[in-house]
Amino acid sequence: MPRFKNALAFRIEPSWNPDFDAAQQQLDGLRFVPCGPSQESSTGWVPPRGAEHGLLLESVGGQWLLEYMIESKTLPASVIRRKVDERCAQIEAQTGRAPGKKEKKQIKEDVTQELLPLAFTRHARVAVWIDPQARRLTLDTSNQARADAVVTALVQGLDGFAVAAFHTQVEPASAMAGWLATQEPPAGFTIDRECELKATDDSKAVVRYAKHPLDIDEVRGHIEAGKRPTRLAMTWEDRVSFELTEGMQLRKLQFLEGVFDGGGSDAKQGDEGFDADAAIVTGELGALLPALMEALGGEMAMGQPAPKAEAAPAEAPAQTEDAPF
Repeated sequence: MPRFKNALAFRIEPSWNPDFDAAQQQLDGLRFVPCGPSQESSTGWVPPRGAEHGLLLESVGGQWLLEYMIESKTLPASVIRRKVDERCAQIEAQTGRAPGKKEKKQIKEDVTQELLPLAFTRHARVAVWIDPQARRLTLDTSNQARADAVVTALVQGLDGFAVAAFHTQVEPASAMAGWLATQEPPAGFTIDRECELKATDDSKAVVRYAKHPLDIDEVRGHIEAGKRPTRLAMTWEDRVSFELTEGMQLRKLQFLEGVFDGGGSDAKQGDEGFDADAAIVTGELGALLPALMEALGGEMAMGQPAPKAEAAPAEAPAQTEDAPF
């Protein structure tokens, strides 16, 4: 099992009834099929254990694991443009007229179809974790378009499946501003050495800190001046480090030293290693995600108005100079 590098979580709606056998059968008809010669892209489910023709849905300790494949063909725009220009020049030389806008569009489509069999093929895999008991869907991606594609595939493939974004009592940006200004992170969490701050005015000024202490007056000054944190590096319980974003995504996930000691695919092979990795990853993230939700004030009740952004307290006078990257 891939050790998640990102975590984007959704709440699974009550309308869905988790039935493992039924889900397995429903997904089996949606297996990934590679692109044909003239096909630009293809998507579908692949066995998470990597075995050809294996099961598309695995359950380890009651946690459901899947993997979504996205295959796409890439044609350089410059190549298409050159071929279209050559084709248009030929038409003009033969007929004495330049192709119009509509004809050029058709020529471009024809050229694209002709070149697709020669195009580079790219693959992207998205690990998917469904926690039926906690009713939570977690995706290993920070790419919103890929996340949308996976959610759409699940909604279309599993009867009654529906999800909603998590909304917390405190906006992540407001919470991060408060933690930075006071240097008092929530219990169990520590602030690391990377963050990004963005101005909300027309200047759109951006300040980035990398491998830099954040418990300094300069950071508090930027926050007091109105810049909002868009991402902040943190560590949870000395076990998992990550970067929290304003959209409540977890990026750059790292399972720290000791988490996989005595287990995981480093110590075990094949199916045993997959099961060990799955148990550890889902166990760690299954504890981290609720702890982070609690740090953000908990989930908002349905129908509750969205929280208003509040200015974070600051202990130093405003400063306007940008920090070095």
